[in-house]
Amino acid sequence: MEATRGRTRRAFTAEFKGQVVELCRTSGKSAGQVCRDLELTETAVRRWLAQAEIESGQREGLTRDERAELAQLRKENRILREERDILKRANGFLREGDPVSVYPFIAAEKGAAQTVRRACALLSVSRSAYYQWSQQTPSARAREDAQLGERITTIHHESRGTYGSPRVHRQLRREGIRCGRKRVARLMGTRGLAGRTKRRFKTTTTADPAAGTVATDHLRRAFTPASVELDRAWVGDITYLRTWEGWAYLATVIDLGSRRVVGFATADHIKTSLVADALRMALVARSPAPGLIFHSDRGSQYTSAVFRELLASNGVVQSLSRPRQCWDNAVAESFFATLKTELVYRQSWPTRTAARLAVFEFIEVFYNRRRLHSTLGYCSPAEYEAQRLRPPSAAPAA
Repeated sequence: MEATRGRTRRAFTAEFKGQVVELCRTSGKSAGQVCRDLELTETAVRRWLAQAEIESGQREGLTRDERAELAQLRKENRILREERDILKRANGFLREGDPVSVYPFIAAEKGAAQTVRRACALLSVSRSAYYQWSQQTPSARAREDAQLGERITTIHHESRGTYGSPRVHRQLRREGIRCGRKRVARLMGTRGLAGRTKRRFKTTTTADPAAGTVATDHLRRAFTPASVELDRAWVGDITYLRTWEGWAYLATVIDLGSRRVVGFATADHIKTSLVADALRMALVARSPAPGLIFHSDRGSQYTSAVFRELLASNGVVQSLSRPRQCWDNAVAESFFATLKTELVYRQSWPTRTAARLAVFEFIEVFYNRRRLHSTLGYCSPAEYEAQRLRPPSAAPAA
């Protein structure tokens, strides 16, 4: 049995359509009758009639010439958008005047369903030269770059997308991979990898005007880890976290000797109990000897009688920044800048609980144990503490 063929789409000239319209208007027949006589669909004929009325000015709409012009403009606009996108993606990937760096980009555009002809024309590159390049065997240097680039991408991903080229370079050195920092920066650029940059911090605590008689600054900005024994000087401060439920507040305690966050607490308020909870966590975890210095700004939470009694009962000496000198507590401020840049500002937080859990995981899993700290010679705080606590006889030979 012969298979039934599908109906072939019929094409008509503008002259034929005009004749059908004229027939509908002058023959006295209905549009439906004309359709049956000519074996046409009524939908098509009524569309032709409507278009004829538009052409004669009897109905609002686009004429054939206007439709053609609109189609041409849309085509040109689409081409311009595609060219703009190509140049936008090329920005930062390419080195001006270096065709060798252009070719991989064109190859990537080809893989993204972009035409080689258009990319070559926009970037002023010969198509024949590109095709010759695409057929050649990668050099040893190119193969090494590809392998190194894969490791760089992995390190950047493991840092939660926070490491820039300095930290990625130091991590490579820790793994025994020798390469230049500029090479790392170049390979990161070709892969669109970049570190997170810090924003300016804002003051959260409110200074207590009576704090001048409470305590003085015992640190004098002596923040160098090597100059401070572990658990002999801590710094604390408060910052805020925006959530959909409202503000959440975070208080931290940091050991100057290792930059480790040894205590922290979150709450929906900024009362003295917030900073007291953070200090209690640090005291329980570290059990410092009497004489420990605790430094903070002159916020009313830190100068309150309740907090000073907590310090005194645990043999802790209070130290306060000088009035209007935020850099006297720069270590605490620097940590908050890192926290917000690498965690808080990267997404929205629907609840205070979600923010609290994320902060806990960032501090305990990533910051204290994995994140390379430039001040610590690109060690994590936990690793730096282990080095300082290691007996001299256990130190590796030079």
